[in-house]
Amino acid sequence: MVTSKHPKESLTILTDMVLPGETNALNNLFGGELLARMDRACSIAAQRHSRRIVVTASVNHVAFNKAVPVGSVVTLEAKVSRAFKSSMEIYVDVWIEDRETGQRTKVNEGIYTFVAVDRTGMPVKVPQIVPETELEQERFDGALRRKQLSLLLSGKMKPEQATELKALFEK
Repeated sequence: MVTSKHPKESLTILTDMVLPGETNALNNLFGGELLARMDRACSIAAQRHSRRIVVTASVNHVAFNKAVPVGSVVTLEAKVSRAFKSSMEIYVDVWIEDRETGQRTKVNEGIYTFVAVDRTGMPVKVPQIVPETELEQERFDGALRRKQLSLLLSGKMKPEQATELKALFEK
């Protein structure tokens, strides 16, 4: 069994065009439509990393920074930023490209958590992540802080156990 993998091994790129039936009254992509696309890209990345059935555990963060107009070519890039026991955090970046120049602009991003499961729905262990780039390391480090914050807010972790969060304030 593989004990670790690199984020690039889970890279998933989905490119599509925004059609009129997927837009709101302002002719911009519905937020829910974008969320569904992001969920699919993250699901594929999690499945590539774990080589298992995966289920969405949570949508931890989504930023709708810029509207995505009808006719836009949208590219989603998702990859696992960190793996825990059976869960994986997946970071997805959303880009649009200018029709005339081809220049890409980042418009949205999201962070999803998926859990790898067996055929009966029970969680299974996943390989760890070994970041290679500066951005991958930054996202890897942030994932532990985000997980501790989530556990703290849900009452599943005591404040004194949130070592990564405490370290932020002791600097």
